[in-house]
Amino acid sequence: MEKLRIVFMGTPEFAVGILDAILKSKHEVVGVITATDKPAGRGQQIKYSAVKEYALEHNLTLLQPTNLKDEAFLAQLKNLNANLQVVVAFRMLPEVVWKMPKLGTFNLHASLLPNYRGAAPINWAIINGETKTGVTTFFIDDKIDTGAMIFSASIDIGSDENAGALHDRLMTIGCTTVIETLSLIEKGQTTTTIQKENEDIKTAYKLNKENCKVDWTKSAQEIHNLIRGLSPYPSSWCYFKDKGETWNVKIYESKIEYEKHPYEIGKIVASKKEIKVAVNDGFIQILSLQFPGKKKMYAKELLNGITFTEQAQVE
Repeated sequence: MEKLRIVFMGTPEFAVGILDAILKSKHEVVGVITATDKPAGRGQQIKYSAVKEYALEHNLTLLQPTNLKDEAFLAQLKNLNANLQVVVAFRMLPEVVWKMPKLGTFNLHASLLPNYRGAAPINWAIINGETKTGVTTFFIDDKIDTGAMIFSASIDIGSDENAGALHDRLMTIGCTTVIETLSLIEKGQTTTTIQKENEDIKTAYKLNKENCKVDWTKSAQEIHNLIRGLSPYPSSWCYFKDKGETWNVKIYESKIEYEKHPYEIGKIVASKKEIKVAVNDGFIQILSLQFPGKKKMYAKELLNGITFTEQAQVE
């Protein structure tokens, strides 16, 4: 049995949960690599990554390279004398980095590979209406999320579950999966499965303004899936139009109402308590949303201060 000396690489909150589990499992973490500090928010204050915050709190050796091929960084990484690297939600590594440790470099990805390789696997599983997803550990190779798989675990997706809730549940099973993977590597008992390529593999494309916009001509189920798949972050959005004004509105929570109606697609049907949008096969009731310059609120709260006319519509 070979004692593990681990370098951990990651950036967001999802990675913090895994790093915490590794430390609590009594494995030695000899270094942490995370993203460089970036200005964020209106005041452009310098913001640390979630992983950096955690590493500082726990007095872990921390490196923040801007260039992963930089000679000075590579020398520092080598001096950590790790025999294994664990990557969770970081960035693509050059070969010189992932080949460095004796026992290799493995990644935890939040999908059941080979499906949903890419930047936003949690979001796209919900957007595409999947009922099951999971996590996979695999040894990194020269492409994105294509390496030989070590271990995977699956969970069901709730019919109204959003990306935030699924993220938290996947982090929990991700912790268990990484610890299982470390145990196999430590004992020299890993067996891997090569990912099979086929044309039906679904991709977790990077999210952008365009693919987060609600298309109200789609079915109620597809619209509902998009809204929950992007909630709470980065959130779906659309334009509300009424009284000659146009607002860019974020939508966080919705409910499907299947019924026949005489309205054109995109018409806003509002009462004093609810906001509904007419779609092909019924209505999408908007439960929580955010108007520009306002905080996120429930529809009922918004309707205390705003009324929509008969001409109100979404776009």
